[in-house]
Amino acid sequence: MLAGRLHLTERALRLETVPVPEPAPGQVRIKVAAAGVCLSDVHLIDGTLTPLYLPGDVVTLGHEVAGVVDALGDGVEGWQPGQRVLLQAGERDRRGTVFTRGVDYDGGWAEYAVASQETVVPIPDELPFEQACVIPDAVSTPWAAVTDTGRTRPGEAVAVWGVGGLGAHAVQLLRLVGAAPLIAVEPLAAARDRALALGADAALDPGDSAFRDAVLGLTDGRGLDVAFDFAGVTAVREQALTVLGRRGRLVLAGIANKPVTIPSDSPFNHLQQAVLGHYGSEAEHVEQLVSLARQRRLDLSASVSDVLPLAEADQAVRRVQSKQGNPIRLILRP
Repeated sequence: MLAGRLHLTERALRLETVPVPEPAPGQVRIKVAAAGVCLSDVHLIDGTLTPLYLPGDVVTLGHEVAGVVDALGDGVEGWQPGQRVLLQAGERDRRGTVFTRGVDYDGGWAEYAVASQETVVPIPDELPFEQACVIPDAVSTPWAAVTDTGRTRPGEAVAVWGVGGLGAHAVQLLRLVGAAPLIAVEPLAAARDRALALGADAALDPGDSAFRDAVLGLTDGRGLDVAFDFAGVTAVREQALTVLGRRGRLVLAGIANKPVTIPSDSPFNHLQQAVLGHYGSEAEHVEQLVSLARQRRLDLSASVSDVLPLAEADQAVRRVQSKQGNPIRLILRP
């Protein structure tokens, strides 16, 4: 089969012909129908990220995967060939260590992929594979940030910094839970327009000299209840802290690998504010999102910016890296 393989010693992505994997006991093999291209994949290729638990130096990329059950390993129950499914983006071992698909073990940039039966999630017939595959990570990460880490409540004033692959979904999800006003903060005009189309009440340029006044005006002078950093940029954190209100929470969903600085503890403490770290999602979040899509509460049709054949994975990586066309998600189809 064809697979997009990352050779870590060279940081090179190669499309290679490899054997079709056989499912081990407790595993399911799926015929991949769609796989998302995430910025994390780009960072694995350029060296910004490195697998922690990969037993070797070569891995098939792809942690956002959907397809059809193809074969069952010994002891697998409850699944049948032909079922439409998506795969969780990773799994935990008995000690609680998280292993990420397409990072610590082979992922879905391939014609076939194997997965532990516990990480397979059924999807409804009406949910296209191209939309289903982005639910793990691209949608579930902001969903967990909004509902669990940020604990966003209806009527709370919120802002999202960075409305790319994760932030664009955060806008949709915050509107779904009733946050208001919902403000998108993004330097790119096209991305601001997209945020408005996805449900933001306002879209602001962070470089505008009147930025703080605009936020205070939109929130009746109270400031934000929750600020979400999906950009992973130090300047974003600094700016967000200036517009947090009483008991305001800053949720760090983007990773900057930089110190987080609170300019003064006096107003921070007086206003009882908080900075909260966020990473990924849990299995329950993916299942919740599939249910929301099934019940037509969540429309992911705008998430698919383009679909490319697996053989053009290198082109997809370049487009994500350069932000060509300002994509939410590019999808690979084997």
